[in-house]
Amino acid sequence: MTILVTGATGRVGRNVVEQLTKRGASVRVLTRDPAKTTFNGDVEVAKGDLLDLDALRNAFTGVRTLFLLNAVTGDEFTQAIIALNAARAAGIERVVYLSVFDADRAVNVPHFAVKFGAERMLEAMGFSATVLRPSYFIDNEVMIKDVIMNYNVYPMPIGSKGVAMVDARDIAEVAAIELIRRDQAPGKLPSETINLVGPDTLTGADAAAIWTEVLGRPVAYGGDDPSGFEANMATFMPKWMAYEMRLMAERYVSDGMIPEAGDRERLTGILGRPLHTYRDFAAALVG
Repeated sequence: MTILVTGATGRVGRNVVEQLTKRGASVRVLTRDPAKTTFNGDVEVAKGDLLDLDALRNAFTGVRTLFLLNAVTGDEFTQAIIALNAARAAGIERVVYLSVFDADRAVNVPHFAVKFGAERMLEAMGFSATVLRPSYFIDNEVMIKDVIMNYNVYPMPIGSKGVAMVDARDIAEVAAIELIRRDQAPGKLPSETINLVGPDTLTGADAAAIWTEVLGRPVAYGGDDPSGFEANMATFMPKWMAYEMRLMAERYVSDGMIPEAGDRERLTGILGRPLHTYRDFAAALVG
């Protein structure tokens, strides 16, 4: 049987596909643009998206296990609802779902609330699911590299509580391991939730200090200003999305993203290796 990967051309999905093919899994991807699917290994490509029911039904044929990743869009919840209903109708019971850290508590942040809604659907509809709840992606820093390099300011308002940033490669490898575990199980396994975090819980000042060390010159933290962050985001993304980013930043400032006891040990046990660090990612980013 086949594992279907959605969101396969993004930074997490692409790595999930790579990890699955390395482990010898039979993989199919659903994508709007097959031209972007330059994967190593033998990967079947199905054209379509999560609102295209004919494409979904075709893509779900012969699939036993689903990796569901919904991008942050205005119709994200509709995509999740349609995909899960179509999956159940196709006889798919095994799912690994990419949610978000604190999805059940940060319900004023739209894409957090959406993902918690999808988590509740998975439970209520009787899926055998692993819910992955990643913290802030270390890989987000690619978007702010130029600001750091050109202005010596770390601009993300992540606050002073601490955020346990996680590398997309760690997210993807845990996802692949869970997909194969569920796919190869003789029957439905109990559902579970895994917090995906990094090895360090960093404040804004901590991140600035790491960049200071990596670049060999002072880098300052830009401060806790979600409203200014919203204004900057609104210059290159829709205003509703910039507002959503503000709400997320306010959550970083008020609560942080702090691992629960045992989260890191659980991840290193699953992976059999240490977690990727923020400092190593920053150093690699600047070459």
